[in-house]
Amino acid sequence: MTQQVPSTEPELAGVRNFRDVGGLPTVDGRRVRFGVLFRSGHLAHATQEDAAFLSSLGLHTIFDFRNAADQKLEGPDVALPGVRNVNLPLSDPADGAEFWRMVRDGDLDQLREILSDGKGAQRMIDSYRTIIKERTAEHSRVLHALAEDSVPALMHCAAGKDRAGLSVAVTLLALGVEREAIVEDYLKSNAKHRRYKVRRSSTSASAYSPEVMELLDPLFDARAEYLSAAFETIEETWGDVGTYLERGLGLTPQTRERLRERLLD
Repeated sequence: MTQQVPSTEPELAGVRNFRDVGGLPTVDGRRVRFGVLFRSGHLAHATQEDAAFLSSLGLHTIFDFRNAADQKLEGPDVALPGVRNVNLPLSDPADGAEFWRMVRDGDLDQLREILSDGKGAQRMIDSYRTIIKERTAEHSRVLHALAEDSVPALMHCAAGKDRAGLSVAVTLLALGVEREAIVEDYLKSNAKHRRYKVRRSSTSASAYSPEVMELLDPLFDARAEYLSAAFETIEETWGDVGTYLERGLGLTPQTRERLRERLLD
């Protein structure tokens, strides 16, 4: 087991799943520096106090991996003075729109049809594999930006679990962080106070019945099998992490070293 490390994790009223990724160990004995890489859910509901805390971090760039549909649902991020906002959607705004409408509005029979018998978990696994294979340009842009000037940085999507989780994982792979530590950090999104709040359109008790919530759980869980599918896709497609970084993401050894200099102690 990797050593438990402290993290900067204040109680933010309107931002869920915020944490500092600092302290994670690399395979060569170094650690991710505290105060340079943060992750969270969206910032649309940040309070004035939340915004003041986030501003105190000295952020250079916020990477928002939400798509237009997400932003329409939750709203734009609260603006932080002097911070660059980069929107890099990691899923097509039209892809799955009907599916997510069903999650919010569908009745129990409809949810059983699309999510029962492992279909929900399989959908998540498929989406992780797709993002790794098809979003190499976006992940390349993030890593090159971090290597050049974009730290301290905050990465987020809607829940801070899947798209941000994958982008953080890819960054940690590039830094040489231990695989087990990457998984441990990813699974922290399951903590009750960090989880995305499921919102359904119906206010009836049945809208949040135990069966409904069980059907929805795979969509809102962080599961090791999801991240494992992403790692497997890297190995199946490129052979190993080094080749993925170099050929898939265009990361030269020099750029990777600059990244490590900026983000590691």
